[in-house]
Amino acid sequence: MMIRIAAVLSLLAALFAAPVFAVQPDEILDDVALEERARDISKDLRCLVCRNESIDDSNADLARDLRVLVRERLVAGDSDTQTVAFIVDRYGEYVLLKPTISGSNWILWAAGPFMLLIGFAGAVSYLRRRGSAPETVIAALSDDEAKRLDKIMQD
Repeated sequence: MMIRIAAVLSLLAALFAAPVFAVQPDEILDDVALEERARDISKDLRCLVCRNESIDDSNADLARDLRVLVRERLVAGDSDTQTVAFIVDRYGEYVLLKPTISGSNWILWAAGPFMLLIGFAGAVSYLRRRGSAPETVIAALSDDEAKRLDKIMQD
C-alpha cells in the first residue's frame, strides 16, 4: 500500500515539476516550423518585467507582447537573427538572456576570470613570502621565569 502511495506521489510531483509555458493558444502559429523558431527565439529573450525569466515562460503582458512581436516578425519573413536584432534595437541589449561579448559588456564578461586570476596571484605571492620569511625563534624561559611559572601553576 505504501509503495502505491509513494508511486502516485512521485507521479504527481513529476507532473507538477514539468515546465509550464505561458504561450497562449491564440499566439501559436499554424506553421509548425515558424512556431518552433519562435519558441527558440523566445527562450533567449528576457521578460523585462520578470527579469530572469524568458518571455516563453513569463505570464506578464509585456512578455506576451514580445512573443507576439517575435511571431509577427517571423511571419513577415525575417530571419532569426533579424528578429532578435529588431527586438534588441527596440528594447536594448538587456532583453537578451545571454548578452553578447561586445562593447562595454566585455568588462562584465572579463571581470570574473580577471578577479579569479588576481586572487590566485595573491595566494601564490602570500605563500611564497610565508615560505621565505625568517623563522621566529622562541627563547627558552630563564630560571626566574621557570620558577614563577611553577609557582603560578601550583597555586
